[in-house]
Amino acid sequence: MVISGFTIIRNAVINDYPIVEAIRSILPVVDEMVVSVGDSDDDTEGLIRSIDSPKIRIVHSTWDPALRKGGAVLAAETDKAFQQIRPDADWAFYIQADEVVHEQYHHAIRKACKEHLHNPEVDGLLFDYTHFYGTYDYVGDSRRWYRREVRIVRPDKAIRSYRDAQGFRREGEKLRVKPAHASVYHYGWVKSPQQMLTKIKNLDSLWDEGRAPEQHPLAAAEAFNFDDYDSLRRFEGTHPAVMQARVERQNWQVDIDVTRKHFKLKNRVLHWIEQLTGKRLFEYRNYRLV
Repeated sequence: MVISGFTIIRNAVINDYPIVEAIRSILPVVDEMVVSVGDSDDDTEGLIRSIDSPKIRIVHSTWDPALRKGGAVLAAETDKAFQQIRPDADWAFYIQADEVVHEQYHHAIRKACKEHLHNPEVDGLLFDYTHFYGTYDYVGDSRRWYRREVRIVRPDKAIRSYRDAQGFRREGEKLRVKPAHASVYHYGWVKSPQQMLTKIKNLDSLWDEGRAPEQHPLAAAEAFNFDDYDSLRRFEGTHPAVMQARVERQNWQVDIDVTRKHFKLKNRVLHWIEQLTGKRLFEYRNYRLV
């Protein structure tokens, strides 16, 4: 069984993406790791090469500025990286630049891949998500955070990245998936207030076609305000081993009050039901469980 990993990255240093940790977190699971490096204004390629693994294969890509609207360029680049995986691959494992897999899940992931290897009814594997916010101590537990997404797919070229590369579909149809029995830790919202502001402005340029930098809503801000949350809880688990050094380097604090819940009535009721039953009513699913 051959598992090919793949990811895309651009301006990793400027935006302080944990891309090194993301790649290292799945290297023990994959047989190769395709890293598509876009034209960058920093030494992103040098950062990737510093991982120094024979499994890593760097390819180069030029991101099309005409595809900025709606983050379509992210899906286009993901598809390009997907096309670069080994022709003999049985599975393709996609990881984004701010996603990390805990080592405790490695065995379960490979077990799921092997279990469903010869089942043509399974297009991919579904991962749970843990979304960190502000610091490494808090996670989102409301409906604004997606709970699951597909990260391992068949090497079928009819499968394409969907919308802004959140998930995948085949010719517009939802993929048929089985659980991977593993979780992805999403660290995209964990940065210092100043670094978070930089990332938001740079990332928003991939969605807001034609808007000048001075027209950005945060153009005059000096730091990102982390007060815009509806519900958070304290994280009670452990971080992946590859993240430990980054966690220890945290040199900022964000005032989070986990007792504060800021919901409209409808979402308050839905949140209460979910906390009580574990079920998320009317949940959007970009996949089909089989």
